[in-house]
Amino acid sequence: MFSPLYAILDPELAAGPLSDLSSQLAAAGVTLIQLRDKKSSAAQVLSRTRELAALLTPLGVRFILNDRPDIAAIAACGGVHVGQDDLPVEDARRIVGHSRWVGVSTHNLDQLRQAAATSSDYIAIGPIFPTSTKENPDPVVGLDFIRAARRLTSKPLVAIGGIALESAGEVYRAGADSVAVIRDIVAAKNPGERARQYLAVAEESLKSRP
Repeated sequence: MFSPLYAILDPELAAGPLSDLSSQLAAAGVTLIQLRDKKSSAAQVLSRTRELAALLTPLGVRFILNDRPDIAAIAACGGVHVGQDDLPVEDARRIVGHSRWVGVSTHNLDQLRQAAATSSDYIAIGPIFPTSTKENPDPVVGLDFIRAARRLTSKPLVAIGGIALESAGEVYRAGADSVAVIRDIVAAKNPGERARQYLAVAEESLKSRP
């Protein structure tokens, strides 16, 4: 089963060390975590990625790096996530190999169809709702986009963008396999407990999905 919660770490939003946050999430049962670090230098991202990969991999967490397949391969983490302006999926695949995951972001049905035809391991779709964690976000696509995407591919779908605990249930029921959450977990007073709440919503919602 694909992880129903995709936690994304952003050092700009985290209140404390990412290693502490990651440990809390792993202890809560989160098995898929991404580092999204847009501001640091390549050397800083490599150092941070190596540290988190060494921490999380033995705990059974697949650790994904955003944007940089080269650093993902060097740091021996679990995969890379690319956007529409990054390397294409197959080029990223050549760098990270087939033992690591390659995920890709999509924002419309044409992009989703193209992603479905690649070797991508999962497809992210969004933003589902308005979001403040991304500069210059793409247009909001809404729940109907999830339903349309679900009809077009059997690959795991990760919904992202403005998703909160109160809205996660309807996102799962619309057809998403997983929800990606940044601020509502990273900035929470107790990130581990917040993650457990999302996992509980996922279990209940996916169980009731047709």
